[in-house]
Amino acid sequence: MNQQFEEGVDYYFDSNGLFVLTERYLMQRGFCCGNGCRHCPYNYLNVPEPRRTELLNKQKNEKENH
Repeated sequence: MNQQFEEGVDYYFDSNGLFVLTERYLMQRGFCCGNGCRHCPYNYLNVPEPRRTELLNKQKNEKENH
C-alpha cells in the first residue's frame, strides 16, 4: 500500500525540526505502535514500562498546564 502523507493534516515539523505524526493520522492507523508518539490516542498501550508511565504523567501535566 502506498500511503501519502499530507503536511499539517497527517504530520508536522516541530520547532526542533522533528517529524511528528498527528493524532488524526495515528487514529486512522488504528493501533499503538509502542514508540511513544507525541500525540498517541491510545494511552501508549504498547509502550513498555517505565516509559509508558513517564509519558502518561507528562501528558497529564501538559493538560493541567493548558
